[in-house]
Amino acid sequence: MEPFSCDTFVALPPTTVDKRIIFGKNSDRLRDEVQEVVYFPAAVHDNLEQHLKCTYIEIDQVPKTYAVVLSRPAWLWGAEMGANEHGVCIGNEAVWGREEVCNEEALLGMDLVRLGLERADTAEKALNVIVDLLEKYGQGGNCTEGRMLFSYHNSFLIADRNEAWILETAGKYWAAEKVQEGVRNISNQLSITTKIDREHPDMRNYAKQKGWWDGKKEFDFAATYSYLDTAKMMTSSGRYCEGYKLLNKHKGNITFETMMEILRDKPSGINMEGEFLTTASMVSILPQDSNLPCIHFFTGTPDPERSVFKPFIFVPHISQLLDTSSPTFEDPVTKKPHVKPDRRHPLYQKHQQALEVIDNNE
Repeated sequence: MEPFSCDTFVALPPTTVDKRIIFGKNSDRLRDEVQEVVYFPAAVHDNLEQHLKCTYIEIDQVPKTYAVVLSRPAWLWGAEMGANEHGVCIGNEAVWGREEVCNEEALLGMDLVRLGLERADTAEKALNVIVDLLEKYGQGGNCTEGRMLFSYHNSFLIADRNEAWILETAGKYWAAEKVQEGVRNISNQLSITTKIDREHPDMRNYAKQKGWWDGKKEFDFAATYSYLDTAKMMTSSGRYCEGYKLLNKHKGNITFETMMEILRDKPSGINMEGEFLTTASMVSILPQDSNLPCIHFFTGTPDPERSVFKPFIFVPHISQLLDTSSPTFEDPVTKKPHVKPDRRHPLYQKHQQALEVIDNNE
């Protein structure tokens, strides 16, 4: 199953107003999946012999983790998108290509999002965290709750106050592109072509062994590891191209309101409807001036066109976000057979009630 879903965006000066980096993401998931917004404080872990339980597997713990705010499908450990106390933001996308997807349980791409945020205080350090974990534990496992099997590789857009990185993977192999100005977006396709700033040390040799690259022509990651004609990538009618056009339309004047409008755009397909729905959205303001706070906006409810973006700022003594936190259940996601419990949080329920009123009035 390969749906066309999810888009992540970043705009950097000089395309933005007031020397800010603007980050945005739509999380497109199965329409009945509830996404919650949760906060986890910074923590010190003295007992490193005690492993960390992610969605499916356990991994080594680290001595210290940073405070994070996450927008995540309520059934799993990781997150679709989020930010940490140092102004690092990460969103991930499902991608497919020539490398076979592993269905065995490993780290989900969503686990890697949370781990990158918890363990890194810059965008590049988050990239290091993700690729090191990818090498050690691999990626794989069912990305939905219930019986439907849905697995994929991942791409990531990682931003902080100063720069952004695109990280795209195919199994354990990966390429990364540094973005220091302008605009960039990712969707459900590999998009790094010949501008590769960092890469898996064996990525090119593996491609030669598989017969995907002859070792002579210029190496193009997306063309080699997927089936894309990268020469036509920016002229197609897909969401990746449409998102890039929307960003460029507002170059020089991009604000957080601009990013919200892009996420609300339905003609482009960025705001999805159907079996796969935009179940949650996020926009972040990352000022280059470190004296100014980063501001992170989350919907916590489906369809950004009818959802309010609510702000979050990292300040001392934050209490848990009760209205956007789903109820917890004793049954683990690995229990088979698994019956989906009602994970709707209070905000989600109020949102549904309001939608019913609107539909009834129509």
